Amino acid sequence: MKSLQSRQLRTVDVARRAGCSVQQVRNLERDGVLPPATRTATGYRIYTDAHVQSAIAYRDLAVGAGPVEAKRIVRSAHTCPAATTLALLDAVHARLHAERTELALAKQAADVISTEPIDGVQASDWMSVSELAVALGIRPSTLRHWDTEGLVVPDRDTPTGARRYSPSQVRDARVVHQLRKAGYRIAPLRAVMTQLARTPGSGDIGAALATRDQATTARSRALLDATAALTVLLTLHDGAVSARAKTPPPESRNPP
Repeated sequence: MKSLQSRQLRTVDVARRAGCSVQQVRNLERDGVLPPATRTATGYRIYTDAHVQSAIAYRDLAVGAGPVEAKRIVRSAHTCPAATTLALLDAVHARLHAERTELALAKQAADVISTEPIDGVQASDWMSVSELAVALGIRPSTLRHWDTEGLVVPDRDTPTGARRYSPSQVRDARVVHQLRKAGYRIAPLRAVMTQLARTPGSGDIGAALATRDQATTARSRALLDATAALTVLLTLHDGAVSARAKTPPPESRNPP
């Protein structure tokens, strides 16, 4: 671990090794993601391999957990006990696990819902906003929002203008509900529902969920890649804490 601190690197060296820009290295130092660099007599920054490991850990964690959480985790590795940092990392893994679980359920539900036959439709099969909201376990305002965004557009009762959902629209609402639970944002979800309307069936939703699954896997892999660099940082921090604990206070080193 001593070599990580003793090797002197320039800003550009850190950028190249971490696969980022020189300005990003400076920004990460400013934000506390990289430890403060020492300076030469002329003011040039001097970095070490520990700074490289910090930048690499942030790079991979940003993919797996998002930039805000990545900064929080790497800063914790520099300043907090290892247990605190590992707890933050565990929380990210737990969220990814929850997303995978929701995604698996969404795949099953969307596959069944989008292929349900709709035959022999009767007037009594139509649902109001409040009825559909209760059936899905959501608020009526959510259905109105989906209508505004073009996700599930119901028919309107001629005399009153009230929203009325046909069986096919109810099916679409169930699909949207499952995909929203799986983490889909409005814009990509709108594209999926447009394709579903053009070609009824589960293929388009299946492809969209597969894309989401690939993205989740990429995030999991990024967290795994970040582990090596994060381990180095935790070891360095623990070593520094241990060294400080063993160093006697000035008064004990120089007794009167």
